[in-house]
Amino acid sequence: MKKTIASCMIMIICNVSLFAQDVKTEVKKISDQYKAVGVAYVVVKNGKIIEQNAVGQSSIENNTPLDVNQNIFRIASISKSFTATALMQLVEKKKISLDDDFGDLIGFPVRNPKFPNTKITLRMVLSHTSSINDANGYFELDVINPSKNPDWQKSYNAYEPGADYQYCNLNFNIAGAVLEKLTNIRFDTYIRQQILNPLSLYGGYCIDSLDNTRFASLYSYDNKNDKFVLQPLAYNPRSEEIRNYKLAESTPIFSPTGGMKISAVDLAKYMIMHMNYGKSGKVKILGKKFSKQMQTKISDKEGYGLALLETTKLIPGQHLVGHTGSAYGLYSSMFFNPKEKYGIVVITNGCVPTYKDGHVALTSDVINMLYEKLIK
Repeated sequence: MKKTIASCMIMIICNVSLFAQDVKTEVKKISDQYKAVGVAYVVVKNGKIIEQNAVGQSSIENNTPLDVNQNIFRIASISKSFTATALMQLVEKKKISLDDDFGDLIGFPVRNPKFPNTKITLRMVLSHTSSINDANGYFELDVINPSKNPDWQKSYNAYEPGADYQYCNLNFNIAGAVLEKLTNIRFDTYIRQQILNPLSLYGGYCIDSLDNTRFASLYSYDNKNDKFVLQPLAYNPRSEEIRNYKLAESTPIFSPTGGMKISAVDLAKYMIMHMNYGKSGKVKILGKKFSKQMQTKISDKEGYGLALLETTKLIPGQHLVGHTGSAYGLYSSMFFNPKEKYGIVVITNGCVPTYKDGHVALTSDVINMLYEKLIK
């Protein structure tokens, strides 16, 4: 009897291993189709990680393989959801309101000059409905401060705040500055203390606080010469600026809009927290009501809520919530179904970027394949 049970267990383990290898082979095929440098992927089902792996390289120059656990990536705009989560914690604690005047929060007037009597709220900033744009750039807060920039008016669109949607990185860099102003804690430190540490995740916004041997190199694709170009600025530590840091002024140094560095596995664990409406196991990061607010679309134009968006285009017929990221040649996707408790994270550190229904074809194809094989 014991031998029979042991034999069955061995068969199950072998079958699972073979199936995982089959999935990896399929990911490699898609990866090769788009000439990807590397692809890391994690699948969550019934609220738990059921598959995690990677194909390709973390560094072309060193010919090192990509590791789904070990390597960390600058995940680009998925970072926005960390900023919004932190601010929603303060909303939950009633220290601020989503309907507060953003100018009052940041400490200088934030008003569209064409609509000076319309209040721009925190809700508008976190949902890209603020009418603020990136025309003046987004690496300095001064670009939108009337007392610091004579061209501040260019940072606003022609429509009334709240009336339309335009994706804007400046929204989240100024939101990060508000977090510092409200807490008197440096942005990267607050995210680590209030989100990463409670969830036991390794990552962060400050390059110097992380093990740089774990960074997956990022590569942009040079279409003209058909080659990948290393992008070292993706992990620029900006150490001198940090030494001279001023709270609520120097915040864009950490890029609340796109500067989180984290592994695919730890990003999936973070995703599980949002999938469970603010909780992971016994750890509560955010109340259910406030987590749901983040996931509920405000703009029909793009299905965007508060740093998380709704989509039915990624996997046909499936209602998903999440975000994408793209910077320095990296493309990242984190999408989940909070009702059915599944989700998928896919990150590539470089590929030929073609698009399908607004999504990068590589990440879209991998997500759909993983859904068919492991979820459906």
